[in-house]
Amino acid sequence: MGAALLSDPDKIEKILSTLVKGTCRPVTCKIRILPSLEDTLSLVKRIERTGIAAIAVHGRKREERPQHPVSCEAIKAIAETLSIPVIANGGSHDHIQGYLDIEDFRQTTAASSVMVARAAMWNPSIFLKEGLRPLEEVMQKYIRYAVQYGNHYTNTKYCLCQMLREQLESPQGRLLHAAQSSQEICEAFGLGAFYEETTRELDARRAKLLARTPEEAREPVEDTSGVVKMAVKFDRIPKKAFRGRRHFLKAQAVLSGLCVLSQGRAYPPQITPKMCLLEWCRREKVAQPVYETIQRPLDRLFCSVVTVAEQKYQSTLWDKSKKLAEQAAAIVCLRSQGLPEGRLGEESPCPRKRKREGPDQDPGSPRAQEPALLGELCKKPLLALGSGEESLLEGR
Repeated sequence: MGAALLSDPDKIEKILSTLVKGTCRPVTCKIRILPSLEDTLSLVKRIERTGIAAIAVHGRKREERPQHPVSCEAIKAIAETLSIPVIANGGSHDHIQGYLDIEDFRQTTAASSVMVARAAMWNPSIFLKEGLRPLEEVMQKYIRYAVQYGNHYTNTKYCLCQMLREQLESPQGRLLHAAQSSQEICEAFGLGAFYEETTRELDARRAKLLARTPEEAREPVEDTSGVVKMAVKFDRIPKKAFRGRRHFLKAQAVLSGLCVLSQGRAYPPQITPKMCLLEWCRREKVAQPVYETIQRPLDRLFCSVVTVAEQKYQSTLWDKSKKLAEQAAAIVCLRSQGLPEGRLGEESPCPRKRKREGPDQDPGSPRAQEPALLGELCKKPLLALGSGEESLLEGR
């Protein structure tokens, strides 16, 4: 429950001291109270000496659950003992039923502020000064947001169950409990038509977005100055292409020019552009690459920017995963510098591990030759098939 460190104050002190010294950001922590008030006050004094900016206190012991009463007296004693801000927590079950109750709980505990958890899950309108909105209205509004922003139905269902609480055994509660999709959740709350209309709109927007050219799809950014951009993607050869005798013979045919690889599959499984870029940075004694990746809400595609030697590099094409987006950014950096990126036909800067030959292994067997073949794949130029013509992978 996040309270295991309460029994190890030395580790608490070490962790917090390290964090405070290692960052310029304010560091805070949250604890539960100990069995005795004396031990609790001793612990919070020790925590304060680490230099943290504030402490949140859940006024229950480690083994206590929400149905147990929160100890406002313990939180108040801590607030009166420490000079740093104290954030009171744990009042949802007994004390906080509306907005005005939040301030009452703060005054009762003499805390600087209040942390609200369960009461906010039960009805998020708890923060409205005008008072709570009807639960049915809140749930309907929440469902609409969940559908519009693509929230996973399991999370939507969990949050709605927290709101319904005692009403989970009602007919609507049973429908919610049985729901296995966002559509079924909407139908349980009379929003079936809304779901169909919204999904049609989202699908149309997604199709329009995906139909645009790479240049059209480029998102405007506040500051693009100094960012090197290229329209590239990372597409590696599946590992299975090099497994087994049949695939080994196929790879041999590729090397001998008897067959060609599909367009774009230009990277072998054992080497990646990120590996090549990291190896280059180490060799040149440059700081390690730093990747910043964002996800586009509409289609959940990713775009990454890598910073090397204070220069930023980015692919204008969005990818289906964070890893692929980072590889694409690394390719842009390597290509702009004229560096090897691990493609087939290039000599890679990355060190390769060689498999040991078994004492009884025949060096001439296909299995024994496999590691050597992989090394050769990184040295020999290959042909790629594209638009009905053969073209060299090199330079693509």
